[in-house]
Order: sequence, then structure tokens, then C-alpha cells
Amino acid sequence: MSSDEPRWLDDRQQKAWRSLVAVITRLPAALDTQMQRDADLTHFEYFVLAVLSEAPERRLQLSALAEDANASLSRLSHVITRLAKRGWVCREAIPHSRGSYAVLTDDGYAKVVDTAPAHVDTVRRLVFDGLDNEQVSTLETIGTALLTQLDKGIAEGTGKA
Repeated sequence: MSSDEPRWLDDRQQKAWRSLVAVITRLPAALDTQMQRDADLTHFEYFVLAVLSEAPERRLQLSALAEDANASLSRLSHVITRLAKRGWVCREAIPHSRGSYAVLTDDGYAKVVDTAPAHVDTVRRLVFDGLDNEQVSTLETIGTALLTQLDKGIAEGTGKA
């Protein structure tokens, strides 16, 4: 095989790839549907609030929050603006820096506390109730390996892993 030829997926890889594509397409839609219905939030907005709720003093520098939330700084900034308009988050300048903190307000914390039970129930029902302990462990291992490969491809600037 010449180096110019594509490295096609074999049948097993193709089946695994199609399953993964189905999950990454359908799961976010299902989580967004539940969040919109029950909490008037997108899943990503809830995730940002949840990450802040677990941070020391419920505060993170925007760049760190973007990394923790797996988002670009631009996307995160837009979400923080929307959440701030609702009174759930505020921005605080970092002294002697161009950066800023996102800080979860008391109302934002209450929103996370109110929203979490239905969200956890949905995650359990859609993901974990169908898996045994070994499969959960395997899912964690595979997720970590995929993120490592993805980060490597992004760092190389190619998008290729």
C-alpha cells in the first residue's frame, strides 16, 4: 500500500466508529432536551454552572473554566454573558491582569442544586443503567484514551491524531 492511499477502517473499526458517532450525536441532544424542559438551560450551560459549583470559592479564571468545560474561550465567554444576565454568574476582574474570573452567585448555586437531581437521573437512565461496573471502567479508560489522542491532534494543529 502506498503512503498516498487512505488507511481505511476495517469492519470492526467501522462498526465501532458508527456507534461512537451515534452516541456523540444523540446523547447531547437528549441531555439538552431534558435540561431545556426541566431547567430552561442547555446542557453546556448547566455543565459550566456545575464546574463552577465545585471550584474553590465557586470561582475560576475564565481560561481554566474553558479548559475544564472543554470549550473555547470564545464559546465560554458567550455562555458566561448569558448566565450573568440571568444572575447565576458574575465576572470579576483579576487585578493587574487582562483576565477575569467567573464566579457562581448564590442564585446560580441554587440553580445547580435544583437542577442536579433530574440531570443525574437522566445521565443514569441514558448511560449508566445499561452498563455493569466493568463496562463503566472500560468507558472511563476509552474516554481518557480518546481525549488524549484528540488533545494530541489538536496540539499538533492538524486535527489529525
